[in-house]
This record gives sequence, structure tokens and C-alpha cells, in this order.
Amino acid sequence: MDILTVSATALEAQRIRMNTIASNMANAQSTKTGEGGPYVKKNVLFKTMPIQNRNNEKLDGVRVAGIVNDPKPPLVVYDPGHPDADENGNVTMPNINVVEEMVNMMMALRAYEANVKAFNISKGMYQKTLELGRY
Repeated sequence: MDILTVSATALEAQRIRMNTIASNMANAQSTKTGEGGPYVKKNVLFKTMPIQNRNNEKLDGVRVAGIVNDPKPPLVVYDPGHPDADENGNVTMPNINVVEEMVNMMMALRAYEANVKAFNISKGMYQKTLELGRY
């Protein structure tokens, strides 16, 4: 069942990636956080995770190594009517491109779907093997 473990690790990693992207999109206009300043975009870092199977074959799953702040500086937008504008009318906004985040979400979704398919195919193969053992 080790191939199922590999697919399961990928599903969990992509789920975390999709949640992080959703958080970035939800906060694309957040000018204040608990730390002060605008929301900072988050990126998910992946790392291989060795999985040993019954035949001592080494398989590589994936895990989230961390969620890090994006290094890009915030945007400064002139909007004198904004409640968070400074004395010059500038507002510090998150540096989040919503279109880019949507593309990232679609890529994460496709990766998730591919891993669901791999999981289901592997599960079906195991079930067929068990059925063969009945005869």
C-alpha cells in the first residue's frame, strides 16, 4: 500500500498549498494585520519525504517543509480617501497579484486531481489483486 501513501502525502501537500493560496487571495486588500502593516503573501515550500516499502524500495513522497513570507516589498498606492492612507495619501498594500494566485490555485487543483486519480488507480489495482486471490 506504499503507492497509496505517496499519493496521500501529495494530496495533503496540495491541500495545504490551496489553503495558503486562498488565504493570499482573501487578504489581497488587507492593509492592516495584527503585526501592523499590510498582509504579506505566503508561499508553500515542499520537500521530498522518503518512504520505505515492504520490498525495501525507496519511494519519495512529499511534505510541506514550511510556509514562508514572500520577499517582495509591499505596494504603495495613492488613495487619499482610504482610512489607512498616510499624510501623503499613500496606502501600503499587499503585493499580491490575484490573477497569478488564481493560476497557482488552478495548478494546485490539477496536481490534487492527478493525485486523486493515481490514488484511485492504485486502489483499484489492489482490489483486483485481492479478487484474483479468491480463485
